[in-house]
Amino acid sequence: MIYRTDNYKETQINPATGQVYDDTWMVYCLTDSNAYKMLVGSQVIPYTVKVSKHQPQWEMSVCDFLQFQTSRQKNIILSITQSDLENAQKIYDGHRFDDPFLRKYEPDVLVHTTTYENWKSIEKDQCLKCWNILKNEKPNWEKSPIGQRLADPDDFRNFIMLSDGSPASETIVLSKNCGKIITNQDTPYITGARLYFDSKKLACDGLLIRDGIHFQVLNELALKPYLLWAATWETVSLKSSISTPKEFADKSNQMFDHLFRV
Repeated sequence: MIYRTDNYKETQINPATGQVYDDTWMVYCLTDSNAYKMLVGSQVIPYTVKVSKHQPQWEMSVCDFLQFQTSRQKNIILSITQSDLENAQKIYDGHRFDDPFLRKYEPDVLVHTTTYENWKSIEKDQCLKCWNILKNEKPNWEKSPIGQRLADPDDFRNFIMLSDGSPASETIVLSKNCGKIITNQDTPYITGARLYFDSKKLACDGLLIRDGIHFQVLNELALKPYLLWAATWETVSLKSSISTPKEFADKSNQMFDHLFRV
């Protein structure tokens, strides 16, 4: 079910049902905010996404979100004007959340960040696995994913998350180091690994999923033939494993460009 409203108010009562929210509901709000381009997460049900109209391709974001979440039987509160929704749908026409090609604005490389210990396990398996699979395979696996602190829905645990490679992606490893959410990119931490994947191949093989917020792959991602390069503190010539998200990401991206784009 999709319930559209012009003005969503954050209360515990679902405007579509008149009852308290359950975990089948998600909220997507299109805003005019200059303070952010995208905000995700919530401390309580429902999980809420806020996207500013200053975010490029917001039209694609909202339609990817609607199509992907309804394919997974989610109910959605959609805070958007009817005219903005109709405009987005016109622009989105002919697309799917799993388009088997890269869109013009999408990066040709996507990055997965992980701890050094996890990278060694991934390298041994020659495969990335989602949190739920790892939990089933490894009895001593972590009790909960770091995303639980952002109130990520449970089904996020079935996906491998990818990013455009910005330093912000390294704050996931930073937060795991610290056991709490930390977003300051200049905070010292123990670096892990940054895995650079060929996003065009992922899309062409039907693996790349867009949910309007993230790039992701369902369940498992084999390293071959998709992994282009793995950055660690040694491969980017840091003096030690201690760095900051900004420094490690910047040096890794620079090294990748030197190796693969020159």
